Amino acid sequence: MLVFSGCKTTKEVAATNADEVEFTIVQLNDVYEIAPLSGGKFGGLARVANVVDSLRNENANTFLVMAGDFLNPSLLGTVKVNGERVRGRHMIEVMNAMKFDLATFGNHEFDLSEEDLQKRLNESEFAWTSANVFQNTEEGPRSFQIIKGADTTRVPEVFQFQIKRADTVAASVGILSVTLDSNPQDYVYYSDYLLEAKTAFVTLKAKKSDLIFGLTHVDVLQDIALAKSLPELQFIMGGHEHDAMLVPVDNAIIAKADANAKTAYIHKFVYNLKTKKLVIDSHLMPITDMVASSPSVAKVVDKWSAILDEKIREVIANPSEVIYSANVPLDGTDKANRSTQTNLGQIVTKGMAAAYPDEIDLVFVNGGSFRLDDMLNNDVTSVDIFRVLPFGGSVVKVKLKGSLLKKVLDYGQSQAGTGAYLHRMYVTKATDNGPWLFKGNPIEDTNTYTVATSDFLLKGFDIPFLTPENEGIVEIHEPTESEVAYDIRKAVILYLKSLKK
Repeated sequence: MLVFSGCKTTKEVAATNADEVEFTIVQLNDVYEIAPLSGGKFGGLARVANVVDSLRNENANTFLVMAGDFLNPSLLGTVKVNGERVRGRHMIEVMNAMKFDLATFGNHEFDLSEEDLQKRLNESEFAWTSANVFQNTEEGPRSFQIIKGADTTRVPEVFQFQIKRADTVAASVGILSVTLDSNPQDYVYYSDYLLEAKTAFVTLKAKKSDLIFGLTHVDVLQDIALAKSLPELQFIMGGHEHDAMLVPVDNAIIAKADANAKTAYIHKFVYNLKTKKLVIDSHLMPITDMVASSPSVAKVVDKWSAILDEKIREVIANPSEVIYSANVPLDGTDKANRSTQTNLGQIVTKGMAAAYPDEIDLVFVNGGSFRLDDMLNNDVTSVDIFRVLPFGGSVVKVKLKGSLLKKVLDYGQSQAGTGAYLHRMYVTKATDNGPWLFKGNPIEDTNTYTVATSDFLLKGFDIPFLTPENEGIVEIHEPTESEVAYDIRKAVILYLKSLKK
């Protein structure tokens, strides 16, 4: 039996007799940044660590879990240290310092190469689990492995938390984890999430789990389907959506916290060993500048933040300066920016145009260059623009024939849903099947148009035929280091700052 007693406000639950045990799980999901955001107002893993430390002091049966998406994307992950990109190493180091207990894979973990992901697995001092994600090898799919010196252990399909009373185990909480198959990679094999979850559930039952919970990284509709397919699954801690939610489904509850540790979900449970009754109190805790930081974790965060700050100051003098107020949130999610014209895309293209005032006809840039996969709310700082465009690169000015321009625009439109989808400025279509329009007139094959775009695209990436050798390209201007256009991030930052004058 499940009794749910809390929502976004807490109602304390506690063991009241010898037949009851109390335990706590702190849930994070979709965390890409280790330091606070919005000028220090929200988030910060050192703050979360302080909360968890306090809870552990109250109850030793306190566990910290991550419901996927934490190794990528992040600005720090793109920085090179000793000639090697960080690729999530900073996140593992901070999570180790926080004494995480368990993590599962999110779709963004597989943005990393197989080699880099293996390094992160090996560096982890916490456990991983997944019931439906496996490593493709020449011999076929197998569990991912964690290698520490001469010892190799596999990532298990299921996991159990042991709830202790004194020196004995009073109850066992089984955890099953599944991940959505939205990020296909050659080295990753995805099994059917529902089928594998059911198998994991049977396994946990055989292991005599008193309770079975989900730790998932699928969309909420898949979580709902999972809950309906396993009526005895009482609680699901999920990720992927980025927005906090608490969704009741039949005999289960689905909980998701806000991305980037703007909130943390604190789930307190009281389980009666005799009656099998479970009481759940879930409290969504805002992680703000009102929350103190753990000194030991803050030391690790500060080390990595100093590295990042040094790199950013090579481009812009004041990384923490608030340059824009996003009263309407800017949509930096992957799904939107790879398929639609977003308000964030509009700002980026306007910044690119401002790098060449009165010199260009139109702008295009690939949505795949936006790597935030989150919303920007309230105060936007220079660092946030680096988070959107972590790889930088220059804004090139290109003169090209209308025939090539139309081919490029058609290709970008056809690639909706991928990184090659193009965000555009000063070019429109009256209808989906109509001609491309510049200043209200169809683009002419023989006319020459001046375009601002990214140097990445001009290298044939994403758009394979857009290279300097294409006969449709008339002239290319590559900016020098003294020009604003030399770094796309600086161009966007200076554009936003100009709006405040």
